[in-house]
Amino acid sequence: MNVNLATLILFVLSYVLLLGMLDTMNDFLSAVSSFVWGPFLLIPLLLGTGLFLTIRLRGIQFRTLGRAARHAFVDKAEEGAGDISNYQALTTALAATVGTGNIVGVATAISIGGPGALFWIWVTGIVGMASKYSEAYLGVRFRTTDKKGKQQGGPHEYLKRGVGGGFGKFLAAAFTLFTIFASFGIGNLAQGNSIAAGMNDAFGISPNVAGVIIFFAVGAAVLGGIEGIGKITAAFVPLMIVYSSAAASPR
Repeated sequence: MNVNLATLILFVLSYVLLLGMLDTMNDFLSAVSSFVWGPFLLIPLLLGTGLFLTIRLRGIQFRTLGRAARHAFVDKAEEGAGDISNYQALTTALAATVGTGNIVGVATAISIGGPGALFWIWVTGIVGMASKYSEAYLGVRFRTTDKKGKQQGGPHEYLKRGVGGGFGKFLAAAFTLFTIFASFGIGNLAQGNSIAAGMNDAFGISPNVAGVIIFFAVGAAVLGGIEGIGKITAAFVPLMIVYSSAAASPR
């Protein structure tokens, strides 16, 4: 048999096999996605965990709301044990939710589930404040100081040090691995696509140009460390909230 013909046949067979593998993988991922985002896993976890923590912590999101607001806005320059101020910590946390989560996410939920989805977003948000408090508390409780004197914490640390043992290390490693994979999807693609599409619709800027701008802007923020991120979010997040609220107001 001619070598070129054999190579062509091998290429075609490999291509067909690859297509079959992609179809199988697509079916598998679709099944996993339907289960994870379905009514039997994610919804009970979000609502159930939030409700449990709300009861267990005796409604901490309601009892301490005034004190939390005072620490965030009145005593925002108060020095603490962390690397950034109270106010900067608040805006850094809000920066991850204002925008893609509050605008694109809500719009997607309403388009798929109808106006009733908004009610469940409110309910999940109310009980989810207890979950958010618990995450923040554990992050502070089990944070460590690196060799440069900088604070480091988060799920990786409190899973490893809080759970402890081999299982804690396994959970910490699994969280880190899943976070890396998620950063390419919900961590970057959705936000970048939303920004690029908005800039293209509003100003006619090419998505490629918008991508380059986003790349350098995010790089400058991240390379500045948590102090740089805190300063940037403290300046821009309030503007984002005011602008998005004004844009959503009925005219």
